[in-house]
Amino acid sequence: MQRVLDGLRHRPNWWQLGRFLTVGASGFVINIVVYGVLVHPLSTPYVAAAIISNVVALSSNFVLNRQWTFAATHGRRRLQAPRFAIVSAGGFALNLLVLQICVEALGVPKLPAEVIASAIAAPVNFLGSRQWAFRRRRPALEELT
Repeated sequence: MQRVLDGLRHRPNWWQLGRFLTVGASGFVINIVVYGVLVHPLSTPYVAAAIISNVVALSSNFVLNRQWTFAATHGRRRLQAPRFAIVSAGGFALNLLVLQICVEALGVPKLPAEVIASAIAAPVNFLGSRQWAFRRRRPALEELT
């Protein structure tokens, strides 16, 4: 618990969260615009539209989070990309589950349902990205001495 409290007091963590939310907001806009175009004028089935729009948004989010949010340009792209994909897949699975529940069980219109689903999946993506996908390697004991 003390670690959490210390993290909340550490101002750079809040700046990082702000950057993550900014990147997420840009990805959200990309996601919703692509989803909306696919569902409404193109009549793409909503699940397929969600898959396509999320992949487009994820690609943008990976680049921006790697470069700006986490400044994780320490040459580990081959490790970061699959980890980010796994984190994103988990977040997307949650997104898709919530989307289907909203649309099919609760009768929420498709576009607002995607907004709700994205908002619920966002914390999963942040924590996974910060704690695993873009985590900096801790120096070995020998490097510290």
